[in-house]
Amino acid sequence: MAQTDMDSGDEGGGGGEPEVIVQASVLGGFTESTEVQALISSLPEVHQKMVTRESAIQRFLVIMNRYQEQPHLLDPHLEWMLNLLLEVIRSEQSPPLLVHLGFKFLYIISKVRGYKVFMQLFPHEVADVQPVLDLLCRQDPKDSATWETRYMLLLWLSMTCLIPFDLSRLDGHLTSDPSQAREPIMDRILAVAKSYLMVTDKSRDAASVLVSKFVTRPDVKLRRLADFLDWSLSSISQADDQTMEGTVILDGALQSLAQLFKHGKRDDFLQYAPVVLQCLERRGLAESSQATLRKLGVKLIQRLGLTFLKPRLAKWRYQRGSRSLVANLSLSQPGSAVDAVTPDQETQGHEEDYDIPEEVENVIEQLLGGLKDKETIVRWSAAKGIGRVTGRLPKELADEVVGSVLDCFSFHETDNAWHGGCLALAELGRRGLLVPSRLPEVVPLILKALVYDEKRGACSVGSNVRDAACYVCWAFARAYEPTALKPFVTQIACALVITAVFDRNINCRRAASAAFQENVGRQGTFPHGIEIVVAADYFAVGNLTNCYLAISVYIASFPEYTRPMIDHLVSMKINHWDGVIRELATKALHKLTAQAPDYMTTTVLPQLLPVAIGIDLQGRHGALLACAEIGHALYILASENNRGFGGELMRPAMCALIEKMSLSKLPSKDDPVINKIQTDRHACLNYNWSLCYCVYGQEAAVSALAALCEQCYQPQPGVADPQVQGEWRHSPPSPRLIVSLCLPLRMRSELLVSQYIAGLKSPEVLTRCGSALALGSLPRFMISGKLDRVNHQPRTVVHRHSRREVIFSEARRDAAKAMAQVCVTAGVSAQGSTDSVVCEGNVSMIYRALLDCLSDYTLDSRGDVGAWVREAAMTSLMEVTLLVVDTAPQLLSPDLVNGMMCSLAQQSAEKIDRYRAHAGSVFLRLLHKDHPPVPHIPHKEELLTIFPPEGAGTLNWKAPSQAFPHITQLLRMPQYQYHTLLGLTVSVGGLTESTVRFSSQSLFDHLMLIQRDPDAMGHFSETLLRVFRDNLRNDRVSIPFLKMLDQMLARACFDTFTTEQDHPFCVNLLALCTNEIKKSKDVQKLRSCIAVFCGLIQFQGNVRVKVLFQLLLLLCHPFPAIRKVTAGQMYEMLLTFDDVIDPSVMEDVMNLLSDTDWAGDIATVRTHRNQLCDWLGVPKPQLVAKVVV
Repeated sequence: MAQTDMDSGDEGGGGGEPEVIVQASVLGGFTESTEVQALISSLPEVHQKMVTRESAIQRFLVIMNRYQEQPHLLDPHLEWMLNLLLEVIRSEQSPPLLVHLGFKFLYIISKVRGYKVFMQLFPHEVADVQPVLDLLCRQDPKDSATWETRYMLLLWLSMTCLIPFDLSRLDGHLTSDPSQAREPIMDRILAVAKSYLMVTDKSRDAASVLVSKFVTRPDVKLRRLADFLDWSLSSISQADDQTMEGTVILDGALQSLAQLFKHGKRDDFLQYAPVVLQCLERRGLAESSQATLRKLGVKLIQRLGLTFLKPRLAKWRYQRGSRSLVANLSLSQPGSAVDAVTPDQETQGHEEDYDIPEEVENVIEQLLGGLKDKETIVRWSAAKGIGRVTGRLPKELADEVVGSVLDCFSFHETDNAWHGGCLALAELGRRGLLVPSRLPEVVPLILKALVYDEKRGACSVGSNVRDAACYVCWAFARAYEPTALKPFVTQIACALVITAVFDRNINCRRAASAAFQENVGRQGTFPHGIEIVVAADYFAVGNLTNCYLAISVYIASFPEYTRPMIDHLVSMKINHWDGVIRELATKALHKLTAQAPDYMTTTVLPQLLPVAIGIDLQGRHGALLACAEIGHALYILASENNRGFGGELMRPAMCALIEKMSLSKLPSKDDPVINKIQTDRHACLNYNWSLCYCVYGQEAAVSALAALCEQCYQPQPGVADPQVQGEWRHSPPSPRLIVSLCLPLRMRSELLVSQYIAGLKSPEVLTRCGSALALGSLPRFMISGKLDRVNHQPRTVVHRHSRREVIFSEARRDAAKAMAQVCVTAGVSAQGSTDSVVCEGNVSMIYRALLDCLSDYTLDSRGDVGAWVREAAMTSLMEVTLLVVDTAPQLLSPDLVNGMMCSLAQQSAEKIDRYRAHAGSVFLRLLHKDHPPVPHIPHKEELLTIFPPEGAGTLNWKAPSQAFPHITQLLRMPQYQYHTLLGLTVSVGGLTESTVRFSSQSLFDHLMLIQRDPDAMGHFSETLLRVFRDNLRNDRVSIPFLKMLDQMLARACFDTFTTEQDHPFCVNLLALCTNEIKKSKDVQKLRSCIAVFCGLIQFQGNVRVKVLFQLLLLLCHPFPAIRKVTAGQMYEMLLTFDDVIDPSVMEDVMNLLSDTDWAGDIATVRTHRNQLCDWLGVPKPQLVAKVVV
């Protein structure tokens, strides 16, 4: 459970943290073992070149970092990886660079698995001591590039010094120059350890481990322990923590002492503990400005406290009985019971009498002071120390410590003290040192900590306190019997739910969710625990809006949580300092009103009204919004009559009744009973469309309308009733009437059609949808003579005339469906009237409208909503085409069929699997249509060889591996090439890995086939330029196009053009790229274009100078990130194409590109850029002064 520090940094802005989507992957094993083995074996070959060496390191890091959360999966493979690397390190043929590389790999493994586990695998024979020590002595402690080598050698030496022989036996085997005095190996190791305790890198940590293993040896302890302690205490006393050097010395000395008192025997160190404690008191580390030193001071003090006290297990501690999750969970099942083992706390045996040293009181006092430190790492160490030391105290003294910890929760204490107190309580609780008799005092404090939030300036502090309070609840769940916590279950459950759902900080919400889940599993007594755990899990609570407006509503449906959640929102959230939280809280109150309307009316609103006229601005704002939301919710609740879940069931059922009554030819005209039924039906259907807008409801309503019109609106079969009642002439229908799908019986056809046509102009998207579907469902006799009017308005709807109409995607989709349904209903006649049938006079307009729909790529917060329109248009095109072909195929001109098939080919090459599959099926359906066939299909014979009829059923268009190898073959056909390439562009330059891989591979396979055909390559390159030119500044196409182009250039797809000076293709391409990024602030587009520029450098002629000029311009781009990317790409480009610049300045250019801080000051950057211009022979860009009018 994450413990956060003061949240003034992460909670300072309005709106809280961004909505978070988290993905987790659970690995099953070390699947890359073969690759790692090959990688390690290749080190001797790759270590010499910096590029290959860095590439190997980066790949190894990527692999190992995958196992940071599951490092145990590496355990079966650690030994062989260690042996392979040691074989490289020990080889006499290995140069120093290779040795350092081997140790770097060892460090990466130890970092992931942990040094404590990994170091135990090092060889630790007697013969290993001398070589490891000699190799360590040869290292340069100041070389920052090889610190991993020294770190791992120190850990290795820590293992080798554990050999069970007196080290003096090894002195006889020392080989040294007779002219030099020989130094005992014990002194050499101790000298090395001391020297590395004062270095600035991570080797200092390994040196402290070496000290703890080496100095605690029996032979070293007798001869060197006292001297080492003197040296350490002297270093602590004399070092100045205001300097970097002094801080390093203090860090090393404190680490080594903490490790010694941790691993050494108590009897050996007890005599030295008072001296060390006095030294620390004189040093006054608690006042140091260095958090690390304060933390190490607290760590050492707790180890001293444990040394003063005898190791013992407190008999008075609380011991929980059964810890079975299955048994606990069964408690929540009816009729189940589990016998708990509850110890009698008052009948414990007499404790052993022993004296507590006076120094222990000093230790506890300093640990309690550490609980209030301003840094989390210090408070956390102090809390663990409190738990460890208290476990060795008698019950009375331990109870005093608990009382002192509870003092941290005073109202005048800072958030740091509350946080430290929570951590300490959690440590005491999980060790059984917080007896149940203290729970009535502790639980109310924890409940306060769960909602602790103190405003400071423009933000607040307290998220770390709330997070730690969740940790306390988590620890209590594991520590106590269900019977011990039973009196507090409801309070704790409500508090955790409130934090999990309403806390502003995502860490706190997730911590509360984890604590709630632990209590449900361990205690088994939380009300509705399983249901809430499922609804408010780790991932669900990551989205703040979802928590307030969805999860809270579900949890509030359980009566135990309803009022506490409402009370929390009213008391804590509507006056919150963050405006977003206030608004979410008021919206949540709106949704929670349905759970407790009486409570809202009688209690909540009277509480809010005084706040709404109070002096606190934030409180007034929140209270006013809350009153508005609750008032509106109460109105909706009062006005709804059977319009909730029951209404959702009844409306489709009513539509089904109307349909079946009409199909049964039930006499209804002028029947007062039937009229009354239809009036009631009209009132039911006249409900807000948005509340019943679902596929089932739509289909039921449309079917009912069609059947009703057939039965009620034609006095004779096939003839519409032309009468319009006088009452409808003089009193037009209300707007609410237009929304419904069914109208009263006496409404005649003319007015009905007019109303649905008018509904297509409504500002409400759902009204447009309903009207479009209604028009599509009308029978033929009702649209006969009105086809122009009926079809004109849907054609108008599918066109996006303004930005405002972008929001009507659903309406355009349904209008496209309606056009086809109306055409199918009206029928086809080549020489018929445009007002009655599809004929020569209107067929082209219908096709143009549907083909325009295929260019709808509208995007909103839901994604590519234009895809709904394209899908509907493809279906409609197929239905209309099949209808026309079967009746009057001569109406289909070559241009219409060509436009339709090319557009379908484009959709069949695009990136979204569902719509690609739909386009492909429509394409094949029209291609394979027979008896009669669809006329004028371009390249039909070639298409049939690519898509034979017998294989149409086996081709899976949703699978990129099957679809793209087929569709890219259309690039060979001139009439399909443009649209196919346009569709492939968004697939090759997309984001989905499988789509990108198979589409790009298929495209590159096609390019390989035409490499030797100059005409084909020329035609393809012209089409490529036309796609780019037609979609300039259209980010949907241009950004994927640049990504695709980068891949093409990287694969040398245009090698045939590189031999010609200033080939028109590369000249035009460069001009288009330059125009595309002109004044652009899109980082993604700029990065893609930089890669393309670097790829264009392969072309010969003056174009190369122009490319370099553009890259040098980007080196001074206003965005530092773009400057850095440009420099890095140029560096790689010059490594790849070494003929670009003069070899005499190559090294200077490379050094300047790699050494310059391109994200730094723009004036400095411009100076370096101009130097590059001189070396590369490119004109220096000139600053253009802005003209002031």
